[in-house]
Amino acid sequence: MRGPTKGVKFAFSIYDFEGNGTMDAYYIGDCLRALNLNPTLAVIEKAGGKDKRKEKMIKLDDFMPIFAQVKKDKDAGSYEDFMEVLKLYDKSENGTMMYAELEHILLSLGERLEKTELEPVLKECCDEEDEDGFIPYEPFLKRILSYKV
Repeated sequence: MRGPTKGVKFAFSIYDFEGNGTMDAYYIGDCLRALNLNPTLAVIEKAGGKDKRKEKMIKLDDFMPIFAQVKKDKDAGSYEDFMEVLKLYDKSENGTMMYAELEHILLSLGERLEKTELEPVLKECCDEEDEDGFIPYEPFLKRILSYKV
């Protein structure tokens, strides 16, 4: 069990900007994502994540149970889960979907984004649309899951 603990300690240390064994609770979501988890904003808030910096500092001992809980949380979504959802929009079963549909999904379902929030993400993560308005969704998904704000 040393492997995962070592990875958690390393990720936590990256967000320990003061070098004093604490992390600002503002970075809980970023740290969890650095550990290949995909918590929703609601999960981050429930775990103690803060909207503003310097509201609360946490120690590694506080973060370990948060990590364990989010890791076993079935609502976080995995790469495979997201691929299955995007395949529903792949009418030709060729690994592509309409760019406009992807944009609509991200603007209207789940944790909705504003168009101004979404545009730079899509620009960064999507391949160019083809002449019919389709994009390959697998490269988008790989990029979005590794996207850092």
